[in-house]
Amino acid sequence: MSARRSRIAAFVVSCTTLAIGAAGEQQKGPKSGAGAPAPVHGFTVVRSYPHDPQAFTQGLEFVDGVLYESTGLNGRSGIRKVNLTSGEVLQMQPLDSAYFGEGITVWKNHIIQLTWQSGLGFVYDRETLQQQRSFTYSGEGWGLTHDATRLIMSDGSDAGILRLLDPQSLRQVGTLKVTDGGRPVARLNELEYVKGEIFANVWQTDRLAIISARSGLVTAWVDLRGLLDPRQAAADAVLNGIAYDAKGDRLFITGKLWPRIFEIKVTPRK
Repeated sequence: MSARRSRIAAFVVSCTTLAIGAAGEQQKGPKSGAGAPAPVHGFTVVRSYPHDPQAFTQGLEFVDGVLYESTGLNGRSGIRKVNLTSGEVLQMQPLDSAYFGEGITVWKNHIIQLTWQSGLGFVYDRETLQQQRSFTYSGEGWGLTHDATRLIMSDGSDAGILRLLDPQSLRQVGTLKVTDGGRPVARLNELEYVKGEIFANVWQTDRLAIISARSGLVTAWVDLRGLLDPRQAAADAVLNGIAYDAKGDRLFITGKLWPRIFEIKVTPRK
């Protein structure tokens, strides 16, 4: 999706325009014959934690007490282990400056990372962060997560398609079309698997889509406007970063260049 490069060259203008357009599109009624759009929930903040404001967050995972993060931008991309409570970077592995880092997921003893437009992903040893091998895919790489048997990948397409990958061969084995009220949900970005559902950032909006991992239907939206004080946000500090602590049942949210990570609870609106 070539339009995505505009977030680097002229981000402020494009971010405002696209965000308003996306919000308006999601709030319109469904097409004739389509189902009703999913409900919109709110949130409450449980706690916040420090986050590196120089980290252009592209992927976030929380496993066994460690926060794993993938960062983007050519020359600034890499993966890191982070102490959630202090924000301290415990370990870091830079990515070659030729690549723009994207989403990650932790699969068993490995970390799998996508890149944006290179058609190339990397597999790292989870303990040492040493790169072990690479793999290829067509198109762009955006977000990555997994359920018990498959990796789930977003490519930011307007068609709302998530790709399903075999975690061993890393080859595509299927797709999942994401729709809300009969419409495809475009620009799905960072992903996190939570209790049978896929939580997804929608690029350049302040909403999370909660998606059934079986049907692809959006079951709810989470409106995250107001989560970060605008005075703390850099020009291109858009919402992007979801991590779930399965053992503690905690949901963490951040964004590109955000100074904080927020632990939140989703609160259904009546």
